[in-house]
Parts: sequence; C-alpha cells; structure tokens
Amino acid sequence: MVGVVGGGAWGTALANAAAAAGNGVVLWLRDAEAAARLEATRENARYLPGVPLHPRIRATSGAADLAAAAALLLVVPAQTTRAVIGGLGRHFARGAPVVLCSKGIERGSDAFMSAVAGEALAPGTPVAVLSGPSFAADVARNLPTAVTLAARDADLAARLARMLSGPAFRLYHTDDVPGVEIGGAGKNVLAIASGIVSGRGLGESARAALIARAFAELMRFARAYGARPETLMGLSGLGDLVLTASSPQSRNFAFGQRLGAGASPEEASGGKLAEGAFTAAALVALARARAVEMPVAEAVAAVVSGEASVEAAIASLLARPLKGEAE
Repeated sequence: MVGVVGGGAWGTALANAAAAAGNGVVLWLRDAEAAARLEATRENARYLPGVPLHPRIRATSGAADLAAAAALLLVVPAQTTRAVIGGLGRHFARGAPVVLCSKGIERGSDAFMSAVAGEALAPGTPVAVLSGPSFAADVARNLPTAVTLAARDADLAARLARMLSGPAFRLYHTDDVPGVEIGGAGKNVLAIASGIVSGRGLGESARAALIARAFAELMRFARAYGARPETLMGLSGLGDLVLTASSPQSRNFAFGQRLGAGASPEEASGGKLAEGAFTAAALVALARARAVEMPVAEAVAAVVSGEASVEAAIASLLARPLKGEAE
C-alpha cells in the first residue's frame, strides 16, 4: 500500500497515479470534513473538479491509517514539510521510504527538502525525491507524463520507480538527488522570470533568450553543488523548466505574468502558492555562498521582495557586460 500525505491537486493526482499502477492508496487530508467529503463523493471538487478518484484510493484524516503504507509520498508545500513530518512522522512505518514531492528550498535554513526530511524523520528513514514536467490535471486524468525519482540508494530509486509507474505515468530513476532537487527548485524561480517577460509584452524572442540564459545559470549552480550535468539536461531540469516557463497552468509562470503586467507581489499571488516566490531569496543566497552568478534569479528575488521594480530588474539584466556564451 502507498500512503499519500496531502489532498491538494498534486497529492490527489499522485494518489490516482499510484492507484492506476496497481497499488492500494491511503490519501491523508488534514481536514476531517474534507476527507469525509472526498471519500463520499469520490471527487476532489475544489482542486480537480470532474476527475474521479480511483477506486483503489481511500481518503482519510486519520494519521494512524498511514502506518500500513510500504512507501509514503509527502505532497505538501516545501515550507510546511518540516512541520508536517513533525506532526505525522511517528505514524510512518519504520523503514518505509518517504518520497518528497514538493520543489523548493526551506526559508531560514536554505535547505533542500531531502536535508529537511533527513533532520525531521526518524534516523535511518530512506528518503527519495520526485520531480519533473508534470501538471496535476494531466496526471490525474492519466495523460502521458514522465518524471524522475531520485534516491541516494540506486536500488531503492529503481524499486520505487517500478512501484509507482503505471500505464500513463512513467518514472525514470537516478541516484543524483542534488541534481533533481536543484532542477525542481530552481526552475520555479526562473519560471517567474519567464512569466514577467510574457506579462510585460517583451516578445517570444526575449522569452526564449531568457529561458536559455536562465538554464545556463541553473547549470552553473548545479555544478557548484555537486549535481551531474546530465541530470539537469533531463526531465527534472530542462524538461521541467520548459513546461513551467511556458504555460499559464504553472502557478510560477502565472505569478510572473501578473508581476509583468504591473501587479504587486501581493496582488500577483492571487491567494495561490507560487513556490518560486519563497525559493528565490534562498536560491540566490546559496549561489552567492559559492560565488555562482545567477543574474536572472537575483532579478526575480529583487522584484518579489519589493527591492526592485520590474523595469529596474529588466534594465539591470540588459545592462550586463557582453561576454562569451559559455561564461
């Protein structure tokens, strides 16, 4: 059995995918009323209207129901990961691997999710990371999707990939945890920049150039933090950046679009989580710690924090010295 912690769009979609792969699934929601309603109606009307819940899924708010899970998918926002583990971790079966499905860097500690989980979970708990180009609505509706699952234990990564892969949900596996986490967290920040260019009406040529240069700085960051370049060239890096930086379905891209159109960061959020807005400052701090130039990420962080206007951020990028493309 697979346990899924988090009943938002992505949690519900991954529960459907895990069930379609042949697993029994317990989908845990914090709100007892929402869990009972989901179990009764078999539809997450708030986040995925019109998408039926797979028959193999049981929705619950009982933390003890997670104890029978052979693997757990933690599908909560990056900034709440530590608190959720602190509240639920004692209910996880000893030795059951925990798959982290959020993409971000924890504010305050500047830690990636695997480091946060390593500190918060019981010692020795296996940790894996899932990331890649995927919209919840596509996965929930069984549209073809491919993502990457990473664990430092390559055999564990392969086993989890087999467990969760189904007819339309394909998982590739790797032992490059830093590469997968850097791609997942970094692309959220860079997608905001792409949205700003779109919202500002600067044209598709400018947006294509920005995505290319943003990916170059993400590669520099990854090398500095020990990730393998080929991981960044794969699904969890380039693949996810292309998707997230090109579609209004992406909360980060849509957030950037509204910023580019003149909204304040508060107005642009629209009450919805854009993980890149939380990640930007942490990504820049980590880059500076290892002398990695990330001008696009720095511009996003300045706009999101209110330190710079969109106009000033664009001007600063255009005023950068000319250099070789490989630099």
